[in-house]
Amino acid sequence: MRAAEKPKIAKLSEKSGLPPGTPVYTGERSPDETKIRIFLYNEEEYEEKTGLSLDELKEFSAKAGSKWVIVTGLADTQLINDICEFSGLHPLTTEDILNTHQRPKIESFDDYIYIVIKVILPMEDEGIYSEQASIILFKDTIITFLENDDRIFEPLIRRLTASKGRLRKNGNDYLFYAIIDSVVDEYFEIFEIIGERLERIEDSVIISPEPEILEDIYSVRRDLIWLRKSIWPLRDVVAELSRGEYDLIGDNTEIFLRDVHDHLSQISETLETYRDLAAGILDLYLSGVSNRMNEVMKVLTIIATIFIPLTFIAGLYGMNFRYMPELNHPYAYPAILLLMLAIAVAMLIYFRKKRWL
Repeated sequence: MRAAEKPKIAKLSEKSGLPPGTPVYTGERSPDETKIRIFLYNEEEYEEKTGLSLDELKEFSAKAGSKWVIVTGLADTQLINDICEFSGLHPLTTEDILNTHQRPKIESFDDYIYIVIKVILPMEDEGIYSEQASIILFKDTIITFLENDDRIFEPLIRRLTASKGRLRKNGNDYLFYAIIDSVVDEYFEIFEIIGERLERIEDSVIISPEPEILEDIYSVRRDLIWLRKSIWPLRDVVAELSRGEYDLIGDNTEIFLRDVHDHLSQISETLETYRDLAAGILDLYLSGVSNRMNEVMKVLTIIATIFIPLTFIAGLYGMNFRYMPELNHPYAYPAILLLMLAIAVAMLIYFRKKRWL
């Protein structure tokens, strides 16, 4: 789909005055076309269907076994609303799925758990971008809603396709954990990229603190601030899931969720370390710029100081008085030049002795 054909994005202000639960997409980018993908599996069998219509989704949902539904693209808000109504989701959940400015959170309803998580992916230019993932856990079904990109789940899908291990055996709550874990694992790659960026920026600052580096420093700091807003609330979400307060999550899965919480704690510590490092690099840059300015000012000050007595002599003999007897001396001009040179050399020797040069 070309950019010109994509639907207009609704802004947050367009939700003002609408009743609660009104499905309005509020993303910053035009979403892709809405596509439905379903995986039906148990320990022995596996079946996958892509490009389903709503009626086909209803037909597959009636089959026995564990199911994972991936809905990619939020362009068709009516279809999203129909899927949510068919699945028995609360209207406020539907609203939150389409409102992609949510912070990571968890909400529990009578027959399902709803969480919001930020999927963070690298870009080719070493930047990062994110999209919101909404994950709903039922007793025998998981539904995930993504704005545009489901590539982060491809390794998980390959495991589900090829393996008869834990993903097939342990039920939907384990797959629910695996989805969260795959998103969190991607955070480690993101922080590797940021770490490499910080190392390069630090080397550049030490070698030559050019003005362009300041933009790179602030870019990294903005990314870190934004990542902090996405990661810290997710720690609370995973901690709550691992406490054993939800019937839909088994005791065995809670152990794995605690492991995810440990990973998030490690990522949070790395995040704070990188924030301190970015602040230190900024201070180093400002210090380098200040030192360079001081060097320039020192040179200019020395030059100005040397020329002060020379200017005085030149100004003295530039006065237009009639009686200045030394002006009539045949060696007056070279003598004055030699005097001025001697003063300049003497001052340079003095500055060198004082280690000002």
